[in-house]
Amino acid sequence: TSAVVLHSKRLNISGATLGEAGGPAAGLQLRVLEEPRREQVALLAPRALLPGHRYTLRIRYSAQLSRSFYGFYKSTYRSGQGELRVLAVTHFEPTAARMAFPCFDEPAFKATFSIRIRREPKHLALSNMPIVKSVNLTPWLIEDQFDTTVRMSTYLVAFIVSDFKSISKMSSRGVKMSVYTVPEKISQAEYALEAAVKLLDFYEDYFSIAYPLPKEDLAAIPDFQSGAMENWGLTTYRESALLYDPEKSSSYSKVSITTVVAHELAHQWFGNLVTMEWWNDLWLNEGFAKFMEFVSVSVTHPELRIEDYFLRRCFDAMAVDALNSSHPISTPVEDPAAILEMFDDVSYDKGSCILNMLRDYLTDDVFKAGLVNYLQKYSYQNTKNEDLWDSLTNASALSQTDSCRLLSHYHCGPASSSTSSLSSFPFLQHWTQGETVDVKAMMDTWTLQKGFPLVTVTVRGKNVHLQQEHYMKGVESSSTGSLWHIPLTYITSKSDKVQRFLMTTRADVLILPEEVEWIKFNVDMNGYYIVHYAEEGWDPLISLLRDSHTLLSSSDRANLINNVFQLVSIKRLPISKALDLTLYLQQETQIMPVLQGMHELIPIYRLMETRGMDGTDQQLKEYLVRLFRDLIDHQSWSDEGSASQRLLRSQLLLFACLHRYQPCLDKASRYFTQWQQSNGTLRLPADVKPAVYTVGAQTAEGWEFLLSRYQLPAFSTERKDIELALSRSRSQERLQWLLDQGLHGDIIRTQDLPFLLVFISRNPSGIDLAWAFLKANWEEMVAKFELGSSSMAQMVTGVTRQYSTWAQLAQVKEFFSSLEEKGSQLRCVQQALDTIQNNIQWMDRNLEELKRWLHHNQL
Repeated sequence: TSAVVLHSKRLNISGATLGEAGGPAAGLQLRVLEEPRREQVALLAPRALLPGHRYTLRIRYSAQLSRSFYGFYKSTYRSGQGELRVLAVTHFEPTAARMAFPCFDEPAFKATFSIRIRREPKHLALSNMPIVKSVNLTPWLIEDQFDTTVRMSTYLVAFIVSDFKSISKMSSRGVKMSVYTVPEKISQAEYALEAAVKLLDFYEDYFSIAYPLPKEDLAAIPDFQSGAMENWGLTTYRESALLYDPEKSSSYSKVSITTVVAHELAHQWFGNLVTMEWWNDLWLNEGFAKFMEFVSVSVTHPELRIEDYFLRRCFDAMAVDALNSSHPISTPVEDPAAILEMFDDVSYDKGSCILNMLRDYLTDDVFKAGLVNYLQKYSYQNTKNEDLWDSLTNASALSQTDSCRLLSHYHCGPASSSTSSLSSFPFLQHWTQGETVDVKAMMDTWTLQKGFPLVTVTVRGKNVHLQQEHYMKGVESSSTGSLWHIPLTYITSKSDKVQRFLMTTRADVLILPEEVEWIKFNVDMNGYYIVHYAEEGWDPLISLLRDSHTLLSSSDRANLINNVFQLVSIKRLPISKALDLTLYLQQETQIMPVLQGMHELIPIYRLMETRGMDGTDQQLKEYLVRLFRDLIDHQSWSDEGSASQRLLRSQLLLFACLHRYQPCLDKASRYFTQWQQSNGTLRLPADVKPAVYTVGAQTAEGWEFLLSRYQLPAFSTERKDIELALSRSRSQERLQWLLDQGLHGDIIRTQDLPFLLVFISRNPSGIDLAWAFLKANWEEMVAKFELGSSSMAQMVTGVTRQYSTWAQLAQVKEFFSSLEEKGSQLRCVQQALDTIQNNIQWMDRNLEELKRWLHHNQL
């Protein structure tokens, strides 16, 4: 070829030369052709380049620091004395390395990178590798030369020039771990450093592969759009995702920081060492890192009870995956906006949930052996879906050295109901014996088609009839032809031993050894599917919850709460049945079912509140408060208890105050008054701050005082709590001011605008304001956050989530269709439209029955 085509975006290329061994020292001059729409540049040689020859390309270029959060961009912060300080930092994933240097900017083009950075003496430079040499070029300019990297993809390259300070510690195998942050916050770096050392040690042991670099830096960046980024050897984070103040940070903050650090360090193996070949399989990176958070933190930090948060991810993924606008985990993508859109709940959360299901199916040991085999086989290479499935299939085959060792976990044996030795076990009529598990055949059904199955269970005597179909909201018939291989699990009233089998057909019959009062499928919700107990099947489960709810695990209780409301959404159950089930919540004390009950009921209340429903919203609010009143009254306003107890307290008190529960309002008001009178020096328990601040912000004086504290460095770890409180003001003028400041980025950082906009949209005084703001500032937001980013999706779906009228649907359709290539094709727009249509249908179908039920069930 005579043309070399590279990626380049917003770079000013002034010239390029081509050198080869034995050729002229100056090299050949190349013509430069730019194609900005394709983000590409072609370098044209006067004659064809020959196969097998080694050429050196030299490119002269310059660029401005990026004004968004992608590429090589500028970030700022104010010192303790109020001085504005500037730093420069990179964020390249998925397609922004091309904004910093011309390159083959695709994950399969792995290379080594040698980096030199020139800086002033007052700054320090960081990159993926350690500095091997620093040269004083002049009294005011130093060149740092970094060691050459291992083979890796362009999106993992990173560098920072700043005045950060750091603390360090060696891992057990001699890797230097450091946390970097702005100097004033270095005291908040200790927790993340300790967690990072523990987690790196865990992963090296779990994967049986040593971390290949001599150091791992974790840097807290003042302006950062996503939560964190896994650059090899130099992971970057939002400050709130890395910095922890033992005096002021909440329990949730500790859980969040631990899981984010676990996620980024898992990527050093899943993503960095072994990388997906193309962005269609992004889930191989993100689903795994999300899943490994759960595996690692449950071992390194058992006191955090990370398992209490895993189900929430699966429920969140299902909420998106149930829409017609969802996509398969593995989806073809080509342009940068579509690639960015892959960074969503389906790639991350659904990916982690189906991996958890697969681990439960294969057993821990087989699953781990398959992962280790996969990582060792493909180190420094790129992979596709099937490479992982092959490794896991091989591991399952190896595990069957003694008869049916793996499949005894999922009943294997003679497929005949007359076999006396198996008469005490359930089994499928046509279960096949001793076959190696074909992981690819099973998992293709979960990764190559969108959505998930609804399994309908009909019990007739000892016979349990099973049927699977595609669960989808908003369509009259969901017979899409999809079929899944579902690893079903269940317990019954007669046996709490988990029974297992694989359902691979549309319908099947299971024979129990004896009749049972109730049967509960999807034990602990290890499976990514929903279950409907047909005919009268829900009634014994509702009775069980009412009379002896602790006979089921808290995961099973949360699973039933979720499933019953999902079935209302597709007309399989009346709303009254779901509400009958919620009555038991008066006795519930565990975090998962309590928060799941709130998660199902509060959005219904918000739909009513947004519409201003003739008193029904008030009745529903009163029901909600009464449901949880005893639990709220038993909360101490302190920071006592386990991480889960503390998070539950924080959520309950905020819920009670937001829903105007008088005892909560009175207590929060007293706390706020005392805190304000102390000029913010009184130490409030971290877990009650959201409730106290939110109540305090309801007065003009309280709102202004909170804003004044928000701007002080001493309150940096509480900014999210204060933003939430400020967003609950009833003054539209104040809410508008907040949004304008978020866009401006001085008082409120622009990185926080997506959260703030969604917070304000949940406030009845702000719902219309938020939508008007999104429309008016769309182009500026796209420039800051990038089309297709999760930040843009969060705003589009968040602001419109409570819409439930045809007029609102028409408004949203009209605006986005006017955007053409600047947004009309985004998946999040279709998700927003699907959600509004589902809300309209839900209200039309359920409102009258909801009113009747509330009338007859005043607690």
